[in-house]
Amino acid sequence: MRNGIKKWKKQNTRLDRNCHGIGHPNNNDFHLQNFQRDDLNDGESAFMDLASIYAATGNFSDSNLLGRGGFGPVYKGKLSDGKEVAVKRLSACSEQGTDEFTNEVMLIMKLQHKNLVKLLGLCVDGDEKLLVYEFMPNRSLDVFLFDKKERARLNWRTRIGIVNGIAKGTLYLHEDSRHRIIHRDLKASNVLLDKDMNPKISDFGMARMFAGSEGEANTARIVGTYIWIHGTRVRNGRIILHQV
Repeated sequence: MRNGIKKWKKQNTRLDRNCHGIGHPNNNDFHLQNFQRDDLNDGESAFMDLASIYAATGNFSDSNLLGRGGFGPVYKGKLSDGKEVAVKRLSACSEQGTDEFTNEVMLIMKLQHKNLVKLLGLCVDGDEKLLVYEFMPNRSLDVFLFDKKERARLNWRTRIGIVNGIAKGTLYLHEDSRHRIIHRDLKASNVLLDKDMNPKISDFGMARMFAGSEGEANTARIVGTYIWIHGTRVRNGRIILHQV
């Protein structure tokens, strides 16, 4: 899958700085044909057509808007088979953009764990870049942490379960998946909660893959949300697995 995405990625540019549109003005799409269906080899994630996603979200109706993030708005949708989904729509003025869209697809389609949000499909059609995820009815952890009424719902059994789930998902990324991955933006708003309050780590646009047994790396660009970044990374750009 990685080779397919590299080929796809090379033929596309980042969002221009003025947010006038996506990609090069003379080539305003992602060349979907270069992102081969064979790359989606987990048997479940797949390309989805734009018409189906428009129908599922009521043409991206405001009534289906779940929230907004660095990637863009997220909408609730219902597929033709009745399955509820969450659709992330890349905004033309996204804080993340094309590279992070590619990065998220490349990484999460290779990851399978009960404490990671599941990518069901994607759609790339002209200016539309969409990721379709399983729907998490209890929204994100920050809703419960920073709202007094919602926080009252978190008994100790639930809290311990959430902490354990986040730890298991992070351990999988760092040690147990086929690739060693650091999230680089793990925070409460990127921990989603299913109907049973089980946590699932989401938003892999900033994630980075480690090579082999590598356990430490340097980065020239500090990414993530400042208040959640480990102090060592803020001071000198070092990334150490046990810190993230």
